[in-house]
Amino acid sequence: MKKVNYAVALLLAFVLGFGNPVKADEGMWLPMLIGKNYNQMKKQGFKLTPEDLYSVNKASIKDAIVSFGGFCTGEIVSKNGLILTNHHCGYDAVASNSTVENNILDNGFYAKSYQEEKPIQGLFVRFLVRMEDVTPKVMAALNNVEEKDKAAKIAEISKTISADATAGKTWEADVRDVYKANQYLLFIYERFNDIRLVGTPPQSIGKFGGDTDNWEWPRQTGDFSVFRVYADQNNKSATYSATNKPYTPKKSLPISIKGVKNGDFSMVYGFPGRTDRYLTSYGVQMAIEKTNPTIVKLRDIRLKAWKEEMDKSDDTRLALSSIYANIANYWKYFIGQTEQLKRLKIYEEKQKQENDFSQWALSSPENANLMAQYKNAYSAFEPYAVHFTYLNEGLLASPWVRNVSQLGSTIKSMNARKDDSAYISQLNQNLNTMVSTYQKTYNETADKKIFAQVLSSFYNDVPKSQHPKFIALIVEDFWKGSAEATFQNYADNLWKNSKLIEPESLRKFLSNPSIEELQNDPAYKYALNLVPQDYVKNNFGTVYSQFQAEKNRLDNLYLKALLAKNKGALIYPDANSTMRISYGQIQNYSPKDGITYNITTTIDGMMAKYQPGDDEFDLPQSLIDAYAKRDFRQYAENGTLNVGFISNNDITGGNSGSPVLNGSGELIGIAFDGNWEAMSGDIAFDKQYKRTISVDIRFVLWCIDVLGGAKNIINEMDIRTNKLPVPKEKLILK
Repeated sequence: MKKVNYAVALLLAFVLGFGNPVKADEGMWLPMLIGKNYNQMKKQGFKLTPEDLYSVNKASIKDAIVSFGGFCTGEIVSKNGLILTNHHCGYDAVASNSTVENNILDNGFYAKSYQEEKPIQGLFVRFLVRMEDVTPKVMAALNNVEEKDKAAKIAEISKTISADATAGKTWEADVRDVYKANQYLLFIYERFNDIRLVGTPPQSIGKFGGDTDNWEWPRQTGDFSVFRVYADQNNKSATYSATNKPYTPKKSLPISIKGVKNGDFSMVYGFPGRTDRYLTSYGVQMAIEKTNPTIVKLRDIRLKAWKEEMDKSDDTRLALSSIYANIANYWKYFIGQTEQLKRLKIYEEKQKQENDFSQWALSSPENANLMAQYKNAYSAFEPYAVHFTYLNEGLLASPWVRNVSQLGSTIKSMNARKDDSAYISQLNQNLNTMVSTYQKTYNETADKKIFAQVLSSFYNDVPKSQHPKFIALIVEDFWKGSAEATFQNYADNLWKNSKLIEPESLRKFLSNPSIEELQNDPAYKYALNLVPQDYVKNNFGTVYSQFQAEKNRLDNLYLKALLAKNKGALIYPDANSTMRISYGQIQNYSPKDGITYNITTTIDGMMAKYQPGDDEFDLPQSLIDAYAKRDFRQYAENGTLNVGFISNNDITGGNSGSPVLNGSGELIGIAFDGNWEAMSGDIAFDKQYKRTISVDIRFVLWCIDVLGGAKNIINEMDIRTNKLPVPKEKLILK
């Protein structure tokens, strides 16, 4: 009899669900094991084979999917390395290449030749080479290791496994846990660093609806941008060079302009960020009452201060637009998540599940009091939850604080190795890059206001018994009758007397740094209090570290027990920024009694929302003119042009830019958002309301073709109607 690898068998059992039917809309599945879902996918309308989705030995759809910059997903859509992703994923690349004189953020841009494509410093993509179960290796290394030492041992063995897997290769590798550290998988990637901007619609299309429509359906947003991967003469990864060539991928996605109808099979392939579907009721309660409202409040401070300055000039608007968009996106997300957690009674539902679990666990000594242990852990940390949220979302939100806090160790290293010219040269280069990056978004009025208001809110919101000593000293030295006036007074003093906050002053200091001058600078004295590891140790003691360690231990036991309790049920792992597949249907929904939302939105709805000159609902003249002529060409359906559609696919952050594929593996849209009624989805999937919002690929092509006049880009793609490819001219790029 062949020896059974227990860890592998257990993993297969989890994914197989022991023969139970798959919930087609819920779950982010590991591509390596997607064949186990094949029968259900086939019933739903999938027409390919499991090997077409994931294969190590031949080209498969996985080879056309990239992790875009480590925070989004993109897809290869031509044999010349062309990438489609979201507009908001490419937003920083577009904004950083925009000036008042050449404002591609507002005006749009499409390269008509390779030479016009814009290199984007720091942007990269990663292709997944393969994934592998390494649970036996990790578990063997953990034998006889004490609980307190496990994290370090896991990091050590993971590093060894990754190094062994990439030896002699230019690959990168990560070992990631799934099922709350009950399983471990190795992911091997090939990284490309020469990525260039090929095209973007005007942001009035790419961000149409702004914050008002964000996370909402119906939606008419052309959320796409176009990039290209470049490689060296041997088609291998290389840093930017004018001699690099467009990358020839193993696989590129064909595109269907047939359109969608209710009930069609749909599949999303990408790199979802984080879900926490097994979070207990105690965690839900803390999110609702403590962390989410604090995050929203602190982000609101930043957004209001920035917006006031952005409205004053185009230069400021362009400089701050990217960070504003990033903060605004999840500002609204946390508002929606809190609202839907309450509306859908997720806390109460979790309590029911936990009561049921506790009854089942009565006969298991290891699990009998798990919920009581969770309660104790959360009770100990709960008084500090708001304070801890303030650290990351407030006190460290000012970029200068993070920069300045590191200068002491940097200058000491510089002095210690002053004779190492290579080291000093690299260090100076890094410092110059840091200052240049900081300078791009520095705005004295907004930054000072944000700094003062965050400290004032901290003073009022965090229990006085938890206030650090430096807060008390600031109040003592700068008191002006109220917290607001006091911290504004302190901010004024810092900006007036420090040489480390204003970018040019900081650059001048770094040109001839002095450790004595640094140590006497008031901004450095303040920033030293906020070195994260020191701050946590000095102000939380062991409360946070104990809570995190205990929660990790309990999560591991809880999920292990849930798998045993629900033997025969389908259980999928939480998202963790690794490649996943979700599948389901194009599907409408009813958000409330008497209302049913259609599966598609059209350009007619976009024009109905159009408000000339408005920040969120303006449109470019080119779109208005084409609409007036009904110039929709082969991208039309029923005399109009579809802009977006919805499906019940299971996605989260990181899936932005993911391809939405039909049953034949053809690209039909680009996923970019979730819907308001299911904003609790990262914690609890709701089958009735959860929808993925995608931009219709026909609208993307229409923008590139008709509005952008970029036939060269269109001609690269394999565009299909019902049966035959769309006729196209022979591609010639000079």
